[in-house]
Amino acid sequence: MKLRLLLFSIVSVLFAPAQTNKTTLPGAYQTNAYLPLLRGKKVAVVTNHTAFIKNTHLVDSLLQLGIDIQKIFAPEHGFRGKADAGERVDNKMDSHIPIISLFGRKTKPQEKELLGIDVLLFDIQDVGVRFYTYISTLQGVIESAIQYNKPMIILDRPNPNGFYVDGPVLEPALASFVGMQPIPIVYGMTIGEYAKMLLGEKMLDWKYIRKEDKQTSLGELLGFEHEHHNFSLTVIPCLNYTHSTKYQLPIPPSPNLPDMSSVYWYPSTCLFEGTTLSEGRGTPHPFCYIGHPSLPNHLFSFTPTPREGAKEPKWKDSLCYGFNVLAAQKQTPKNLVNHLQLAYLLQAWQLFPDKDNFFLKPTKLNDYFFNKLAGNTKLMEQIKAGTSINDIRASWQPQLVAFKKIRKKYLLYPDFE
Repeated sequence: MKLRLLLFSIVSVLFAPAQTNKTTLPGAYQTNAYLPLLRGKKVAVVTNHTAFIKNTHLVDSLLQLGIDIQKIFAPEHGFRGKADAGERVDNKMDSHIPIISLFGRKTKPQEKELLGIDVLLFDIQDVGVRFYTYISTLQGVIESAIQYNKPMIILDRPNPNGFYVDGPVLEPALASFVGMQPIPIVYGMTIGEYAKMLLGEKMLDWKYIRKEDKQTSLGELLGFEHEHHNFSLTVIPCLNYTHSTKYQLPIPPSPNLPDMSSVYWYPSTCLFEGTTLSEGRGTPHPFCYIGHPSLPNHLFSFTPTPREGAKEPKWKDSLCYGFNVLAAQKQTPKNLVNHLQLAYLLQAWQLFPDKDNFFLKPTKLNDYFFNKLAGNTKLMEQIKAGTSINDIRASWQPQLVAFKKIRKKYLLYPDFE
């Protein structure tokens, strides 16, 4: 069988009997669907603190059920979800199971780490935003699973921002770990759907697969017979989920998304991470408090201070003036506008006195972090030029329309439109 056929062997499990209630449940709850795929196998789990089944972590549940977990791979923020954004997380042991970090110098499992592993199990709660790095970890794990011939199972979870698609589509030249694929900032897909698209659209970065001591790109390898390739992808879907569901996360997915207000505002206000302004890390409401010491002092004020998940927040211990988006717009799901919100970004630019230093300076020529977050170089220029929000949004539409057509092919759940 050719590898081409195996790459598209996506299995979506259907369940019986039907549930009588309409509670939205992540794929991890459907143990009868995936336990038979794990029994008798040596399992590596890619997960973090978000992977709970009711009140028990997935790892503990599987161990109690006799599943042989050999090791755990953890994304940004670590297995316990407490590390700062961007903080290097070292390998360690937890309940006598090795925990291997996939953030920092190494972003995907290595061959030696997968020796003896029979299957990879992935369960991490995502928030559906391009620069949230869990989907970058997902891509690395899929690439390693293919390269080292390991079947992979994804326990799908609802996307709390899965009810709309918006924002500029990433330009390939700006690809990084905070945006690896040409998708909009808000892409409206679950982890399982996104994995299907990565495979179906051939979006992965294969680099090289060693075959008989020959460096062979995957594009070339697709033409070879490869009789013993074991890779396959099984997606265990959520129950009672649609892309109109306003799913409330039971556990904060990372230290600076402590509640649903932060989760909903994150796609819009994380762009401030590419500026000198505080995005609210080090406050009770990250991504909902935006400010800087030099903005007008009649505005909302706050002081970032060190705390778990934000040991060195921007403008630490400095009084900042700016915006409290919670006060400006009552933050409940029914009041949310289903599009990226740019008003605070444009207003901050207009009010900021030192415009030459509004955007964080790059360490390399023209390598602005803001552009990596935005996904293009145009948004920065539009802000500087005073372009209206309507005109900025209009400039995104051709690529958004094209992306939505691709996205539709890989949805596992009823869409919002």
